[in-house]
Amino acid sequence: MKVWFTAAEFAALAAAGELPGLPTTKRGMNMLIAREGWDRHASLCRRREGREGGGGTEFHLDLLPLSARLAHAGRHCRIEQDDVRPVLTGGDGLTMRARGERDARLALTAVADRFRREQGLSLAAADDLVANLFNSRSIALPAWVQTQVKRASGRSLARWRSARDAGQADRLGHDPAVARKGSSQLDRALDGQVRSVLLAAIAKMPFLSAGRALELIRDRFGDTFEAPALRTLQRQLAIWRRDYSHELMLLTDPDGFRSRIEYAAVGATRAERLNQLWQIDASPADIMLKEGRHSIYLAIDAFSRRIKVLATPTPRAAGVGLLMRKCLLAWGVPEKVKTDNGSDFTAQATERLFALLGIETELSPPYQPRSKGMVERAIGTFQRDLAGLPGFVGHSVADRKKLEGRKAFAQRLGADPSELFGVDMDLADFQAWCDDWADTIYASTPHEGLGRRTPFQAAASFSGPIRRIDNLAALDILLAPVAGKDGLRTVAKTGIRIDGAHYLSGSVMPGRTVFCRMDPADMGRILLFEPDGTSFLGEAVCPELAGLDPVSTIARVKAAQKAHLDGRIKDIRQEMRRIGPRAVADAMRRAGEKRAGNLVAFPRPTQAHVTPALDAAARASARNEPAALSEEAADIHARLLADASPAVVALPETREQRFRRALDIEERVGRGEPARPQDLVWLGGYRQGSEYRAMRQMLDEFGRAALSL
Repeated sequence: MKVWFTAAEFAALAAAGELPGLPTTKRGMNMLIAREGWDRHASLCRRREGREGGGGTEFHLDLLPLSARLAHAGRHCRIEQDDVRPVLTGGDGLTMRARGERDARLALTAVADRFRREQGLSLAAADDLVANLFNSRSIALPAWVQTQVKRASGRSLARWRSARDAGQADRLGHDPAVARKGSSQLDRALDGQVRSVLLAAIAKMPFLSAGRALELIRDRFGDTFEAPALRTLQRQLAIWRRDYSHELMLLTDPDGFRSRIEYAAVGATRAERLNQLWQIDASPADIMLKEGRHSIYLAIDAFSRRIKVLATPTPRAAGVGLLMRKCLLAWGVPEKVKTDNGSDFTAQATERLFALLGIETELSPPYQPRSKGMVERAIGTFQRDLAGLPGFVGHSVADRKKLEGRKAFAQRLGADPSELFGVDMDLADFQAWCDDWADTIYASTPHEGLGRRTPFQAAASFSGPIRRIDNLAALDILLAPVAGKDGLRTVAKTGIRIDGAHYLSGSVMPGRTVFCRMDPADMGRILLFEPDGTSFLGEAVCPELAGLDPVSTIARVKAAQKAHLDGRIKDIRQEMRRIGPRAVADAMRRAGEKRAGNLVAFPRPTQAHVTPALDAAARASARNEPAALSEEAADIHARLLADASPAVVALPETREQRFRRALDIEERVGRGEPARPQDLVWLGGYRQGSEYRAMRQMLDEFGRAALSL
């Protein structure tokens, strides 16, 4: 929409009937502009640009009277059906009246948004124009919008838009009747404290009478609150029991609330591919075996609904590992496993197993079994199918009470309880039945959630890749029990101590921390890994538990340790022979020269520094300089120097020189060459000294280069 016009353009629009109330000629329009002083509004007047030789002045639309502005804007305000369509949402907690007011405000806000986008206006300008158009009924909105919203303003539209964009559109609906709810005297008494006390009393004592509730009010609040009449309290208690029925059920019967009131997350757990998500849970089995009552672990794949069941005497982390082994071998490796917060699922062994296998884990919120409802429903189906087995003990407390009564009666008659209840299965039989139920019965049962397909058909329909573990032995090692609680041990001189036994290893040196896994097939053998469990270091054995000879075992361990150390220090010894005593100093010097490079410092201006002491020293040095000799004296001096024999100054030998002389004598004797007697006498005495022994040891260890020989 154009907002800048000249006087001639305003007059032309007025002549066309689009700007009522304005002059229809340019001269009349200029007179109106001069009379109202439009040129005093600097921000609403500007020089016209884009015309050759040109000029003139343009004026903003806001200078026109409101009626003219609205008439012009109304011609450009377009309304689409989507802008005024009611929001079809349920469960928002609003009444019909509040929902209609919310939808009307959202519709008017949508019209303002469209007007701003199509006409290129600012947000505030568009809101003001649309609000004025609505208030003057100049735009064709449905009658239900005008019924719900009487008047609007630019600020109202901005506030409604903010609530909508913040996801709080339901706050735009208002119902005065609902606002009056809870405004009775007892509702408002002592800022709602009286109501809270009475509701708490009803929650603790569901059959509390109005008379006893009246006595409770008088005793609790005394003179601070005037108790109502008994009949008034009876009516109010009836209202509260109706209005707060869900809250009271949640407090008094949580299971009933979850089963009848709380919204169920139907279809909330979804998976797009096989093994994308598994859910695992444990539960006591509603059956009695010959060994007693057991528990079950059940795993279900969210995509195919296939199931694996493991029976175990007690729920422990080892049971989780065994169930995972069954599922990994049959199904492959999952991407994520969801469990509850049970100690068997949060144990270090379970968390470590999932981490080493690269499986993501997710814990459901505490006390919210509905968050993993798929496995909960599967366990319920499994438990119901146990009713036809011998040893069934019932699903509920009431069922078990009846069975316990029958058991007590049978005992009084001298009957065997196991015969009475038909306990006929041991753990192996029950596990075989569980496997048959999961792989045959349940796998071939159509499911509504799978479109009446069976779990077998759903799994077979997946054509994507399946991650599998090819090395079964490696999987069994990861499932092996660890030493102690965390499996970490520090190697000592006596080996690795576990439960009083010492395990010896020649591949891991003392002082190192290792992660230990017990060998299930050999109690005298453990497997050693890095602390994070990702690198295998070797094994350690306990001679007593492994049935080995302790002496020979320790000898082998020492030999392995020596071989290990010799292999590690061989290269170090060789490098030590190559490194001379001045190697580090020479390297430092060469590094300094390399850093200096070819840099040359520019000459700096100098200034002579003179002190009286320096002057005196200079004069003294000048007097000590030899006087110039004549030619005759120079000849005499040269002949004297030629006739004089050079003096030999004997310097003391260094230890390297003495040791080199001893080596030369030894080499001559070794070659069979004659040696002077005084040299042999000297060598014999020198060999008896500590210097010769030290130098000989250094020569054997580091070579001649280290001694600069």
